[in-house]
Amino acid sequence: MSLRHPVIRAATRRSGRTLSTTTAAAAAAAVNAVGTPARRAILYVPGSDARKISASLRTDVDSRILDLEDSPVARQVVRDALDQLLASDTSVASANSERAVRINAVSSGLHLADLAAVAPSPSLDAVLIPKVESAQEVLDVLRQLDLLSPRAASLRVMASVESARGVLAAPEIAACGDPRLDALVFAAEDYAADVGLRRTPSRLEMLYARQAVVVAARARGLQAIDLVCVDYKDMDVLRAECTEGRDFGFTGKQAIHPAQVAVIQEQFSPSAKEIEYATKVFLIKTVKRNVTFVCLKIVDGYSAHQEKGLGAFSIDGKMIDMVGLHI
Repeated sequence: MSLRHPVIRAATRRSGRTLSTTTAAAAAAAVNAVGTPARRAILYVPGSDARKISASLRTDVDSRILDLEDSPVARQVVRDALDQLLASDTSVASANSERAVRINAVSSGLHLADLAAVAPSPSLDAVLIPKVESAQEVLDVLRQLDLLSPRAASLRVMASVESARGVLAAPEIAACGDPRLDALVFAAEDYAADVGLRRTPSRLEMLYARQAVVVAARARGLQAIDLVCVDYKDMDVLRAECTEGRDFGFTGKQAIHPAQVAVIQEQFSPSAKEIEYATKVFLIKTVKRNVTFVCLKIVDGYSAHQEKGLGAFSIDGKMIDMVGLHI
């Protein structure tokens, strides 16, 4: 695993911790601590079902998204649920969870009433915009948040790419120019319907679109959230999709059932072996006003080889160059 993994990068910037014993959950909490929330799993919860919203509080998930899309009548239920989430923040399951709402698409016109209902809530952390096909749609939502929320500056936005136009516009969307946009999400089923492709177990029909979204997101320093596993009862399929998504460069995955969350968050967390490799022989070194961990074995090896005019070298059988050195 690259030392650039977002969970490892955040974890290695904390002081006063022995990272060789850091758990995946603690690593995720570290990401929250530095202001960029980990979204290994984002769980959609139907906004029209108060029972499922209440049940979701028992699920330890990075991002809990109350869903208003196609259910605008649920606006008051979702607003009440946001208040419930705030009141439940002392529970283990919800203490570190992002509180988000998926609104209706800008093209539907229903998003304005959605935002008017939920944006003023002190519990709201983020908004997911579906069916995004241009940067202007993102900016329109951000403008509404500025008008409606006293906390607009701290709210985050995710843009969901769900169509052929959306995939082609992904670089433009990612480059919208507002730092509150911090993730692109790929919605496979809507994309499949838009393009008219046939879904297969291999997912090869999604290869171009998924990688296009990853490249657009990562080029702008955004998170990239992978498709939903619709076989929500098949954990083997879910694990295979997670492995593939991580291999592609996705930083997290969407979930439609609480049973998927633990598997997704485990698969999108660095393993104990990966953490051990990334944190081997660390030293606290003060750099300006920040405390940074520097891997002596890698840094010393790199310096020694640079003096010999050699740019790359080997540690534990793996090549290390400037890309591997960078954390």
